[in-house]
Amino acid sequence: MKFFLDTASISEIREAAALGLLDGVTTNPSLVAKEKKDFRKLLVEICEVCDGPVSAEVVETTCDGMVREGRELAKIAENITVKVPLIKEGIKACKILRAEGTKVNVTLCFSPNQALIAAKAGATFISPFIGRLDDISTDGMQLIRDIRTIYDNYNFPTEILVASIRHPLHVVEAAKIGADVATMPFKVFDQMLAHPLTDSGLKKFLDDWKAQHGK
Repeated sequence: MKFFLDTASISEIREAAALGLLDGVTTNPSLVAKEKKDFRKLLVEICEVCDGPVSAEVVETTCDGMVREGRELAKIAENITVKVPLIKEGIKACKILRAEGTKVNVTLCFSPNQALIAAKAGATFISPFIGRLDDISTDGMQLIRDIRTIYDNYNFPTEILVASIRHPLHVVEAAKIGADVATMPFKVFDQMLAHPLTDSGLKKFLDDWKAQHGK
């Protein structure tokens, strides 16, 4: 499974990259707004730190506008993936941009039907939002199972990029299902490494060593 960081924070991206486990970055207008920086300059910085796919989302809502904006974003760096919403105009834009060789992340997916349409449009990534489904008492992970089954049935190359991850268990469940990518906030990235038994075990080892050998 690939690990993407869902953030626009350069400091968080640098810290995750230092572990050698960062495969990509996803951003959205809300995350970018938090940074209070010029969008394109921020993308340049991110792409300098992360050489994997970096999703940059369009804010236009018409096909022509998305294609125009997507083409400009794709010029920023070779690893830019243009992110479009899963609406009719977004699907049209996906087809056009993919035909031009631009990678496309189709986002805000909440149903198997939507995921099937995105795959048929040639999406590089599909981004199902599991946490938001959980928020409305719907099983977000069932959506991932359904998409995995459909994509495997027809050998679609579109990668399942699990988004709206809220905790480490989401990552584990997505990995067990066979999702291709998990994109997560830095907090979850950090939490995946943590375990109280690791901490207590290390403390005991060090305490025993000091008792025998001193500092």
